[in-house]
Amino acid sequence: MPAQSEAVRPDTDVITVGVGGNTLGFAGILLRCMRLGADSGGVGTPCRDGLAADIPGRLAKVSQGYDQMLTLLHERAPHATVLAVGYPTIIPDDSSKCRYNDWRHFASVTRGDLTWLRKDVLEPLNEAIGKSVGTHRAARFVDLYASSRNHSVCDTDKWVEGLHTSTPDQIGLVHPDAKGHHHAADHVAAAMLNTLGTG
Repeated sequence: MPAQSEAVRPDTDVITVGVGGNTLGFAGILLRCMRLGADSGGVGTPCRDGLAADIPGRLAKVSQGYDQMLTLLHERAPHATVLAVGYPTIIPDDSSKCRYNDWRHFASVTRGDLTWLRKDVLEPLNEAIGKSVGTHRAARFVDLYASSRNHSVCDTDKWVEGLHTSTPDQIGLVHPDAKGHHHAADHVAAAMLNTLGTG
């Protein structure tokens, strides 16, 4: 498949992007945390203990990639505003809401590692994206995090699926459900209207 950036033209006025998690390697981190959590019987922070030193380098890679992407988009569409969409809350402030060994949550990731993932991986991921966006005049950050704080995978009114969906039981892989997509669409639409001067 051709790079999505090839669809951008000189007369493009608004571009939306939602990337960073794959560059960070979040899926691989999560799988590693599951294995280590299972080995520890749900005790401690085995994932943090094994992976924490690697996270700053991963976040630096995200920042570098974002800067390169924004520069390329500006070159291809010099008059466009780029709306960079951040990530919603997927892990609650209180990780005790997440049930150990429940695949509708985070399976065998320990509660301690969930807190670490939220504070030292996912929140810094949004911060890295926002910081990169802040260095580009024609880019805006669309923050989904604060407004989704009480709608994590482990909240009753969730907007993000766990590793498996609730009904029917299918692979969810920590992606937004219909409510989560609606939430993101509302924020992106508002940012787009504001950018175009019609909001």
